[in-house]
Amino acid sequence: MLLRFNFWLWVGLLLGARLLSMALFPLVDTSEPRYAEMARLMVQTNDWTTLWFSPGVPFWGKPPFSFWVQALSFKLFGLNELAVRLPSLLATLGTAGLLYKLARVQFGPRVGQGAILIFGSSLLVFVAAGAVITDPFFALATTWAMVAYALAQSHPHWSWRYGFFVALALGLLSKGPLVGVLVAGPMLISLLWFKTTRQSFITMPWVSGLALMLLLSLPWYVLAELKTPGFLNYFLVGEHFLRFVDPGWTGDLYGSAHRQPKGMIWMNALVASLPWGLLALALLLHHASQATGRLRLQHNLQDPVRVYLLAWALFTPMFFTMSGNILWTYVLPALPAFSILVALALRDVFEQNLKIRRALLLLVVAAPLVSSVVLFKGVRQPMTLKTERDLVQQARALMQPSDQLAYWGQIPFSATFYSRGSAQSLNAKSLKQKPANLTLYLAVPKEDWLAVQETLPPDTEPLGQSRRYLLVKVR
Repeated sequence: MLLRFNFWLWVGLLLGARLLSMALFPLVDTSEPRYAEMARLMVQTNDWTTLWFSPGVPFWGKPPFSFWVQALSFKLFGLNELAVRLPSLLATLGTAGLLYKLARVQFGPRVGQGAILIFGSSLLVFVAAGAVITDPFFALATTWAMVAYALAQSHPHWSWRYGFFVALALGLLSKGPLVGVLVAGPMLISLLWFKTTRQSFITMPWVSGLALMLLLSLPWYVLAELKTPGFLNYFLVGEHFLRFVDPGWTGDLYGSAHRQPKGMIWMNALVASLPWGLLALALLLHHASQATGRLRLQHNLQDPVRVYLLAWALFTPMFFTMSGNILWTYVLPALPAFSILVALALRDVFEQNLKIRRALLLLVVAAPLVSSVVLFKGVRQPMTLKTERDLVQQARALMQPSDQLAYWGQIPFSATFYSRGSAQSLNAKSLKQKPANLTLYLAVPKEDWLAVQETLPPDTEPLGQSRRYLLVKVR
């Protein structure tokens, strides 16, 4: 009972810290407010087929699932930070539940509990669980597929056999065809490694299952292409091929390529899995340096379940090794299997040594603690963040209903979201054409202030500021 209480205590600490920061921390440019604004536009336009980058500009870079659930959350809980972040947390909890199920069935409840704590306290998981990004939903899809396939072999219930294909459909609707690659890769390695697993593969309901997958996912792809022709070419060719092979891909319509040296995904994996990745690397080197350790590693490679988990954990970074256009969030689908493997490696020492147990529990709070300190520092010092939440609030407190909020030059995504799409873009020409009876609250980039000040009335003084902008009143 004490161990059970301790487990839920640690889980509660992780959840409590994340929920609090999710509610208080503003949406910071660029990804979070950009995706939040697209979900807001979905609610505003009641268009659940096409994602809109801005009014009149379709967004072809992602499928809609994460935006669907974020828009539903807006409808239920209002337009706020917690509402738009909550679906990511729920997706992460779903992933944790699935990895616990697999670990408990294969290795017992203690390994399952350890895997949950390792997974939830890994740096990337803790951050992504409360962020407005698509990756938690894709990780849920890949984890569901991998767990369903594994359990369908030992527990061939229809829910696992067909759940595998529902998970693939979810992957197609949350990230795209990449789900097929990241799921098929580890499965193929396992099939080649152990011939005895091939019969279970053959008996999967491939025809009816794939039909179910297409039934759930294909209609949206067809409707999206019919509504905005060109979507399929951009999404399938551009996002899934050119972005992978070309580190400096210039075809991105909505941002810029994430250019990094090839092989950088492994460093990203190490950072994403902190602090557990460093511990796992140390344990691996320790075992490899000893004869008994090497024998144990070789013995583990004879276990189909461990090999399946190892292939699952390694295939994602292996796949992205030759791509220079990556983000650290790409590692997320590998972390559930990694967490189970680390929990297995630590099971014996955790049970037998009280000092090691205490040290491991400190590691559970290490990354969440550091992340929470950074997040709460940002809450207390919003001027250090790239967000326009406070400046928009300052302007609204001063504005009359007939006044207009404008930004000099390009509008930051956070300004668009927090102004509910009402902020306008302004330049020198449009400022001269301003109606005489219109009062503007104008946000000017700090680096442009001296130049813009010359075009404003002599007595114009800043009324407020954010990290990047000064707010002035222009009559």
